[in-house]
Amino acid sequence: MEILVLGLNYKTAPVEIREKFTFQDDSTPRALHLLSQTKSVVECVILGTCNRTEIYVVCDQLHTGRFYTRNFLAEWFGVERESFQEYLYIKENSEAIEHLFRVTCGLDSMVMGETQILGQVRNAFFLAREQKTTGTIFNTLFQQAITLAKRAHTETGIGQNAVSVSYAAIELGKKIFGSYRDKAVLILGAGKMSELTAKHLHANGVARVRVANRTLERAQQLARKFQGDACTLDHLAEALLEADIVISSTGAAGYVVTYEQLKPIMKQRKHRPLFMVDIAVPRDLDPRLNDLENVYLYDIDDLEGIVESNLRERAQEAERIAEMISEEVVAFQNWLHTLGVVPLISALREKAFVIHAEAMRKIENKLPDLTERELHIIRKHTRGIINQLLHDPVVRLKELAVQKSGDEVLELFSTIFALEDVVQRRREEAKWEAQKRAARGKEKILAAPSKE
Repeated sequence: MEILVLGLNYKTAPVEIREKFTFQDDSTPRALHLLSQTKSVVECVILGTCNRTEIYVVCDQLHTGRFYTRNFLAEWFGVERESFQEYLYIKENSEAIEHLFRVTCGLDSMVMGETQILGQVRNAFFLAREQKTTGTIFNTLFQQAITLAKRAHTETGIGQNAVSVSYAAIELGKKIFGSYRDKAVLILGAGKMSELTAKHLHANGVARVRVANRTLERAQQLARKFQGDACTLDHLAEALLEADIVISSTGAAGYVVTYEQLKPIMKQRKHRPLFMVDIAVPRDLDPRLNDLENVYLYDIDDLEGIVESNLRERAQEAERIAEMISEEVVAFQNWLHTLGVVPLISALREKAFVIHAEAMRKIENKLPDLTERELHIIRKHTRGIINQLLHDPVVRLKELAVQKSGDEVLELFSTIFALEDVVQRRREEAKWEAQKRAARGKEKILAAPSKE
């Protein structure tokens, strides 16, 4: 069995290409069953997010697996293979395993270390398992990937530091206030960045939002998004008196809030802490505001410096996770090689005991006067001889299977004991059972009432 992943993501394909390859939630079960019926495919999982579409398959041969999985993508989405070939990446076996681990741990995400992808991988796997398009290999691989990602986020600090300007502002505010509960935020201007920061603050529990803008109408439009109120910049002194947090992005030519303007207001506030975030270029807030007691002012350079520092820290944590991934890849490959030993061992034992049964039949024919007790003793001891003869080869086979030349060892073992026919029969039976499970799942999907 071989493992493949074929996909497009934000690094290999522009959004106008990626959006053509989006699996809808209600059609994914049908896609899974159609894919599972595709030639060469034994197991499959479909992972679709806003930044990636990936198909994971266990196939019986690499070249046919690549060919027919690409065909499935082209046919399902109704596009020519040549139109997306240059954007498609294909990873095989150990690279495919490592890729899944990196994706699940967030190392392949646009924002390194984000945790949302873990839930998306888990949901994709659970759906495939529910639709019976996974088997022994993927049930083990994806469960291992999920467990690894959880451990990576628990044992490292990769997800602890803000890596966007808006989140950096939120984290700074938490250091000042501890909690945003009962805090009031004042937004100066209606810029996208200040809106995004306000959205995060609102999600973190700020009690009140006020928007101050040159035109009242624009202020009211933004304020409604946060169930807040609005005013013009003419009422700025009153708004500053009540605010705990100020986010500014007005695009004004000069300072919107000056040192001389805020100094008397801070006395009226009785020096209650004021957290100020200046996202504007040129700056809206007078840098001298930082000289006022209990005023905490940060501009865009401060925030971007924090983000760069946090990204470096995440990169260091990512190296630790990469080492964990390398260990897990080896562990899975060892398990996979051991799994390949099972049909050989079963085939060897089956062949040995077929020979044993035939030998016992000849003994019974040549010695018809033997009692049942005597036959039982002969049968028991001859089976013991077979078990002892098989013990050492089986142990050595398990040991050698996990080495680099493991595949060659398995093939040589199969040749020495002439097990090819038995192994092939067992593989065909396993594949047939997998196809029957997939067909039963497909019938279930087709029999389900349409949502339309």
